[in-house]
Amino acid sequence: MTLNFTKMNGAGNDFVVVDNRGLIRELNPDQIAALCNRHRGVGADGLLMVEPAQDGADFRMRYYNADGGEAEMCGNGARCFARFASRLDGSQRQAVRFETPAGLITAECLGEHVRLAMSDPHSYSPPTGVQVNGRELSISFLNTGVPHAVVEVADLASVDVHGDGSAIRHHAHFAPRGTNVNFMCAVAPGHIQIRTYERGVEDETLACGTGVVACALIHHLSSGSPSPVSVQVKGGDTLTVGFSAIGGVGEFDSVTLTGPADFVFNGSISIS
Repeated sequence: MTLNFTKMNGAGNDFVVVDNRGLIRELNPDQIAALCNRHRGVGADGLLMVEPAQDGADFRMRYYNADGGEAEMCGNGARCFARFASRLDGSQRQAVRFETPAGLITAECLGEHVRLAMSDPHSYSPPTGVQVNGRELSISFLNTGVPHAVVEVADLASVDVHGDGSAIRHHAHFAPRGTNVNFMCAVAPGHIQIRTYERGVEDETLACGTGVVACALIHHLSSGSPSPVSVQVKGGDTLTVGFSAIGGVGEFDSVTLTGPADFVFNGSISIS
């Protein structure tokens, strides 16, 4: 099978994007993992499939991690998905609504940037002591479409993102499905830097959109910094998270994520 695709990246988080509105392409986990392999495939953090909507939106987004497993949501991927979908059929849509397992997402295309109206976060857990690699770390938790653990640190450069990230990702505290892991450092009120270990990629990535949102909201909870919060990621880009705090501690609505969504190249590849 020959697969036509577009390579895109959002703040360094890169994706293979496929138009599957005709539902004629069905890839198994091994094929997806091969496609995302950086040595023998196209190379990507994940695969985005554009499919027909099922409940009245414009499209349906399917997202698969580099290991071939499907995930509920990906913030950087959703921005790339929106910009790609906005150009289908030559329509140049400014607003795109699409369905995900995490809920309905609305996107506004702003040139090379996209602003996402995210689904409401849930399942906040305040900082809790967890034993990781022989020491206790204080870890917060928030689900922003997918699960995210957040560790506040004084120096990002000295963090063992792969070692500690992997240990936290698979820790019994987050069983059975595990979690994405973010290390966050405050630069100034309302401005943070983060590094992320992504579940499914099983390594540090240059950016993670849902992780950016989780860290921004937890920064608000720990510091009182108001909306919006600026978040610099490993790839060097700075994304913006807007929100409204409602109800009890850890409850939010009107959450937005704004950042780049870049086209890299178009291509085709044989999939066996």
